[in-house]
Amino acid sequence: MESFFNAVKTVPLNHYILLSSVLFCIGVTGVLLRRNAIVIFMSVELMLNAVNLLLTVFSVYRGDASGQVFVFFIMALAAAEVAVGLAIIVMIYRNTSSIDVNVLNRLKW
Repeated sequence: MESFFNAVKTVPLNHYILLSSVLFCIGVTGVLLRRNAIVIFMSVELMLNAVNLLLTVFSVYRGDASGQVFVFFIMALAAAEVAVGLAIIVMIYRNTSSIDVNVLNRLKW
């Protein structure tokens, strides 16, 4: 396990920050521009994974495991979010026969 930590530290911290920023920006772009509900949920997951990457790397660089423990809780929350989100998508599809988020305006009273 020590070799993993040393391998993570051989890559400069700036590269991890850049990678995480790019992943997060791709996720934000997917949420803002796409209309498919499944793609939107995948983009949210991509943003969560970008944050998890940064928390893990900062945790390794500082030598403190609290960031990795926090990542564990974020992953558990993301799993619950996926379960609820997919249930919502299934119900939307059953009501509207589409998973386009623009169709949801028909569900208003």
